[in-house]
Amino acid sequence: MSVLVADGDRPREGGADRKVVDVAVGVLLRSDGDFLLTSRPPGKVYEGYWEFPGGKLEAGETVEQALRRELHEEIGITISKAQAWKVELVDYPHALVRLNFCKVFDWTGELHMREGQLFAWQRLPVQVKPVLPGTLPVLLWFAEERKFSGLTHTRV
Repeated sequence: MSVLVADGDRPREGGADRKVVDVAVGVLLRSDGDFLLTSRPPGKVYEGYWEFPGGKLEAGETVEQALRRELHEEIGITISKAQAWKVELVDYPHALVRLNFCKVFDWTGELHMREGQLFAWQRLPVQVKPVLPGTLPVLLWFAEERKFSGLTHTRV
C-alpha cells in the first residue's frame, strides 16, 4: 500500500513509531451521481477543508459499525449498508491515518450538520475548496471510473 504524504514540509508529531489511526469514511452517492462532501468542523485540524464524512474506529468496532455510528453522530443519517471500496494510508503532520473508504447508496434521515460543518453535493470537478489531501485520491478514482465508463475529459 502506498502512503500519501500530506504537507511533507511540516514536521510529524509522534516521531517514527506513530500508531496508525483507522478511520471509516462514507462516500455517499446519490442516484444522479453527486457525492457528499462536508467541511472540517471549527476547532479541528484542517478546519474548513472539505472531505468525505466519517471518523475514527472505536475499540472493537468494524469499519461499517464505525461508519454507521459516525454518520449518525456527525450528519444525522442512518445508513442501511456500506460497501467497502478502497483503503488509503495518509501521513498527516498530526497523525498517520488509514482511511477505509466505503460507498453508501442508501440512507434515511435528513442531513443535519451536528458539528457546525457545512455540506455540499458535488460532482467532478468539485467546486468547493480547499479539499483535504486524503480526499484527493477518491476524486481521482471517480475520474478513472468515469474514464472507463466512456466519459472522458473529466477534471478533478
